[in-house]
Amino acid sequence: MEKFITLALLIIGMAIGHSQTNKELVEKACYSYIEGFYEGDSAKLKACLQPELNKFGFWKNKDTGEYKQVDHMSFDQALAYAENVKAKKNFAKPDAPKQVEVLNIGNNIAAAKVTAWWGIDYMLLSKRGDKWMIEQVLWEGPYEEKS
Repeated sequence: MEKFITLALLIIGMAIGHSQTNKELVEKACYSYIEGFYEGDSAKLKACLQPELNKFGFWKNKDTGEYKQVDHMSFDQALAYAENVKAKKNFAKPDAPKQVEVLNIGNNIAAAKVTAWWGIDYMLLSKRGDKWMIEQVLWEGPYEEKS
């Protein structure tokens, strides 16, 4: 009986450790996404984005207060955006928001919310080998600080 309890605790411990590892890996992918855009680092984006990336969102018009869907951003466009940030040295401000909230993790899929200078992004990720990669992004902006 003692061996059974020890084995059960070991299996439970491994499962808990596995979930924490997955959460950390999802967070890592999301932070690489933010940092890739903030720092103009296309290598970070390549490490976390699927080549089939589908990113689109809505931008709020400051005059009318209405949201309008903006153009889709592909994997190549995301890399070009980061390269443009780097070339123009148009980096995010040091106090720019940079938050990641993991919403759910399955066996091979996960969902997360990212808060960045441009607004909020909801992401769907997939597990590829031992890495979590961002597949889909739906966002809205601009960032509005909640009081």
